[in-house]
Amino acid sequence: MIAKAVYIRDISPGQTIQDCFLLAEARTGQSRNGPYWSLVLQDSTGQMEAKVWSPLSQQHPGLSAGQIVQVRAQAANYRDKCQLTIEQLAEIDAAEVDLSEFLPPSPVNPEALLGEIEELCRRELTHKPWRALMKKVLSDPEMRGRLLPATGAKAVHHAYAGGLLEHTLSVARVCMALANLYPQLDRQVLLAAAILHDLGKAWELSSGLSREYTDEGRLLGHIQLGLAKLEPFLSKAKELDEGLVLHLKHLILSHHGEYEFGAPKRPKTPEAFILHFADNIDAKMNTMAGAYAELEGTDQAWTPFQRYLDRYLYRAPHTPDAPAAGLSLLGGKGDAGEKKPAAKPQEVDDRFLLLPLGSD
Repeated sequence: MIAKAVYIRDISPGQTIQDCFLLAEARTGQSRNGPYWSLVLQDSTGQMEAKVWSPLSQQHPGLSAGQIVQVRAQAANYRDKCQLTIEQLAEIDAAEVDLSEFLPPSPVNPEALLGEIEELCRRELTHKPWRALMKKVLSDPEMRGRLLPATGAKAVHHAYAGGLLEHTLSVARVCMALANLYPQLDRQVLLAAAILHDLGKAWELSSGLSREYTDEGRLLGHIQLGLAKLEPFLSKAKELDEGLVLHLKHLILSHHGEYEFGAPKRPKTPEAFILHFADNIDAKMNTMAGAYAELEGTDQAWTPFQRYLDRYLYRAPHTPDAPAAGLSLLGGKGDAGEKKPAAKPQEVDDRFLLLPLGSD
């Protein structure tokens, strides 16, 4: 067994490093000096871009995502990010390493996440046909076997085992919080759609080391895949009104919001807009959390350029925690001990509904 000693989170410009890493991505390119490899190396602490220039690149024509490689490389700063230039490379049998050293850990056990989702259904779904549908879907052995290890995306957000369930639970909770603010919403179809909106990702991406797109993932995409996997359950849900089923399908089809972001249909109901924005919010928050995590232990205020967000991010100072004074922004006792009226549902400014916000 090859012991790992160097971790990506600890690599800084100017270092010479030698250790094993997982190939998260492997793409070829052509420069004036010949073909080269553009790689993304990964271990349990993060990812880092690397280059293999000619003639070394020509000695390794078969590199692909999912392989373990041992490299000797020089670390340097490139466009505000640390990048490796590989000087030596050897392909390693995965049996020679501890694979847990190369996969990002899930912050919460996937079984616990699925249990939270099931509890949310028991608590919120008072319409028996909705509750019966979700129980059958979430208790199905194939569904559970796919959902538990599934990632939320290939690289952008929740890109780790259990990430799909973490994202699903967060989107469902955001939807329920917004349904409390806007009581005119159908919170039950909204919850069902929030839990099922990314179901197809469990088939779109492979689990394990590579997290590559499957053939059906590339050809169909997770939205179409999710509806196809859901159809056998819907066809047997005879007590569920056809109009509710149609609405559920629309929510799933439109959750990416706009055609340019891969939505087959744009949102056409209030619930569809809520699901789209909830999905987008959670994806963006997770992406930013990953960017800020790279600054931990430093005094830097700005992150490196975030390609998926097309901007640098600023780590703003937090307002200090104030001592408890019996105050509440949502009603309760004020300074004079009088009861404040509960906040009224806010009206949505329709200008904001026109903003195209993408989602992986």
